[in-house]
Formats: sequence, structure tokens, C-alpha cells
Amino acid sequence: MSTLDHKIDFAVVLSVRNANPNGDPLNGNRPRQNYDGRGEISDVCIKRKIRNRLQDMGESILVQSDERRSDSYRSIKDRVDANEELQEFAKGKKQNNELYAQVACQTWLDVRSFGQVFAFSGSDVSIGIRGPVSIHTAVSIDPIDISSMQITKSVNAVTPKDPNKKSSDTMGMKHRVDFGVYVFYGSINTQLAEKTGFTNEDAEKIKQALITLFENDTSSARPDGSMEVHRVYWWKHKSKLGQYSSAKVHRSLQIQLKEGITEAKSVEDYHYSIQPLEGLEVQEYAGL
Repeated sequence: MSTLDHKIDFAVVLSVRNANPNGDPLNGNRPRQNYDGRGEISDVCIKRKIRNRLQDMGESILVQSDERRSDSYRSIKDRVDANEELQEFAKGKKQNNELYAQVACQTWLDVRSFGQVFAFSGSDVSIGIRGPVSIHTAVSIDPIDISSMQITKSVNAVTPKDPNKKSSDTMGMKHRVDFGVYVFYGSINTQLAEKTGFTNEDAEKIKQALITLFENDTSSARPDGSMEVHRVYWWKHKSKLGQYSSAKVHRSLQIQLKEGITEAKSVEDYHYSIQPLEGLEVQEYAGL
């Protein structure tokens, strides 16, 4: 496998309909919004979904969700401590931070993609690994409308003091985005790829994860079919540093409401275009 030798930029267009793409725990788990009223999906949330898809592909992942873990370890520390080759360089005469980082990157795809901080109590190791794959926060093209409804449970979570009454925890709220089209951008840096050992094959796996981002991602807040990837734009530069800055490449994607439409009800209500950049071609993929 060859280390990535060319810069990559990408953009993903996705839609949300009657779902909560990323609840804000500081705001009653309402869908995230910025001050302009546009919806947001955090980069952490997107990376979680990418990790899940890579895990579904059979890749070795360090940062696993507890409900989706593929081993018996309940924490990152347990997973790290169980790796004998890694522990060989963690302490004692053989302690070597560089070799420790190298083994971690070879072992877990998400570490060599996104990086990871290794600093645990009781360990002499304190290492920060910077990964080549960077992800922006997804932002909706237009302001979103959020609907809220009160819900009730048919059973008490705990026994109430008065057996003739329901406990207070049977009441709750549920929030959803009625409809919105979101876009997020990302890049893969070759200099950091050389340090972590990120390969061309790894880049293809990231691309496939983006195309199938919401497969096997069902929850009560995100029913099947409520979130969908529509387009993935993939720019492959011809050099390590890239022919253009990532900002200029990302800005070349133009998304606007079609003429005569004042409010989007469908992803097809928008017009998508790419401003050509000389010498840089873009590949477009439809979502799964």
C-alpha cells in the first residue's frame, strides 16, 4: 500500500427530513442551529458516523461507540492496554513515543485518519497524533424549521410514590428538522498522511464511508430514510501541496435555489454547479 501522494478535497451534500440529525444537549436536545437559524451537524458527529461505517466495513477502529463495539473492551484505555505491541513502547527501557505512535497508526484506521490523543492515568505516555483527514461542521443551505412535540411513556421508569399517579419521567419532548439540505467539507493532507501512514487505499475507504454515511445509522431520532447523502464531490490534486487552497476548492461548489422557488421542499429545488478550476478535475458520486 502506497502512502497518499496527492492532496484531496471533498464536499458532501445531504438532506434531513423529519429527523434530528444532531441534538444539542445544552438546548434540550433540539437540533443544532447557528445564530442565523441555519442547521448544524458537528464535525464530531460526522466523524462518529464515518467511524461506524469503517467499522461496518471490517476495519479496526479505536474509538468505538459502546453500543456498536466489536470487542469486549468498554473504553479506549482498555483497548489500548490490550495491545501488547503498543504496551512494549509505553514504559520501561523500551519506552519510545515515536514507535508507540507508529504502532497505533498501523493498528487503527481512525487513528491514522483523524489522529488521537493518548494520555491515560497511570501511564507514562502522553502523545498527540495529528491525522490528515479534517472535517468541517455541516451547515444547512437555508435556515431550518424545527418542530417539537410532547411525548409520553406508557410505563413508569421508576415506581412513583403515589401508586395512583404516573411518575414525572413519563413526559418528554421530541424535536425534529422538518426539511433541510446540509453541506459539509473536508480535506486530506499529504504531509500528515506521511506521518501516520495514511494510504491511497485508506482515502478510498473514507470516500466509500462518505457515500454510505447513513447506512446502519437508524435511531428513534433518525428513522431509516430520514437522512440521505445525495452527492459527494471529490477533488484529487496533482501534487502533495495541491494546485489550489482548500478554501478556494470548497468555494467552487455553488448551491442556489432554482429560479421561481422561494422555499425548498426537496433536494431537487436547488441548482448545483462547480466553478471550474484549471487543471483540477472533480469526481461526483451519488449517495447510496
